[in-house]
Formats: sequence, C-alpha cells, structure tokens
Amino acid sequence: MRRWPVIVVAAAALGALSCAVAYQHIVPRQDEQQGEQDGEPKGSWQEIAWSFPRDGWPAGRAFRCRGASCGDGIEVYVRPKIGFCNCDRGVADDDEVDRVADLDLLSEHFTPIEAGDVISVADMPGRSRAYDLEMTGGTRHAAIGIAVSRRCDLLVAVAHGKGDAMSVRRGALALLGETEMTRWMMAAMEGR
Repeated sequence: MRRWPVIVVAAAALGALSCAVAYQHIVPRQDEQQGEQDGEPKGSWQEIAWSFPRDGWPAGRAFRCRGASCGDGIEVYVRPKIGFCNCDRGVADDDEVDRVADLDLLSEHFTPIEAGDVISVADMPGRSRAYDLEMTGGTRHAAIGIAVSRRCDLLVAVAHGKGDAMSVRRGALALLGETEMTRWMMAAMEGR
C-alpha cells in the first residue's frame, strides 16, 4: 500500500517534466518571435557539410541560407588559418584577400569587381572584397572574400550566391556577426 503514493508522485513529476519539455519545443523563443513579427523568417541559415577536399588547412564550417532574407540563396564557408598572417600588418591589402579567402575552392575563375573594404568581424580587423565568380557549367555568381586577422592568425570566409554582391556581403556579415558564430570563431582562433 505504501508504493501507490510514491508511484502517483513519480508519475505526476514525469508528466510535468514532459509538459515542460514539450512547451519549450513548441513556443518560439523571444528572438524568434520578434523576427517573425518583423516579417523576416528565422532559422533560414542551415549548417551544411564542408564539401571541399582536404588541403593544408583544417576544414571549417559551411552554411546555406534560403528564404526571403537571402534572395536566391547564399552559401558561406568559414575557417581559421592559424599562423598564416603577417604578424605586423594583418590583412593589409586586396591582394592578400585574393590569395587567402578560399575563392579558389569555389572556382578558379574569379574576377574582382571593385576595390575591397576595411571591415571588422568578431573584433578582428581585415578586409572584404566582391568578385564575379564563374561556376562550373558557366553560371555566374556574386562572391565575397573575407579575411580578418588576430595576432599572426587569419580567419577567412567566402560567400557566394546568385544575387548581387551587396546582398551576398550583407548576408555573410550578418551570419558572421551572430553571437554563436562569434563564439565559435574566437574559439577556433584559439585552437579549441
């Protein structure tokens, strides 16, 4: 007879816990609700597999954005290159962005559109530059090369999409500016 009260209390506790877990998965977080109210779909960035062959640097992280906030879709590839930077000057000019930003992973046929811009990503200074990219099969994409530095290390990103270069740049920098990405980039730059 003593077991029944214990069983009833345990069943009630498990039921309450199940409801709390279900509630967390059903109700959007505050930031998701705000984005939906502003008309911008949240969760449009999805992590995808790093699809490039191994080279002298570790694989990074890759993302694809679909939906109204991304135009015709944007892909972003980002990774650290530890010990690959001029320790005194950092990313000093557009030629360095051309060399290090991993554009050649997407296509060997890329042409700068204009001079690059000074930027900062996760409090790391560097440059970004827009490119016209000829993909396999002759399709054209806009691309953005990004290279920022911290001490003697680089963080590089390349983004491409069918939209114009400014929308690709805006989307890539928005992704790189997200709190989770900033944490990951800083940890990756420290070798963690």
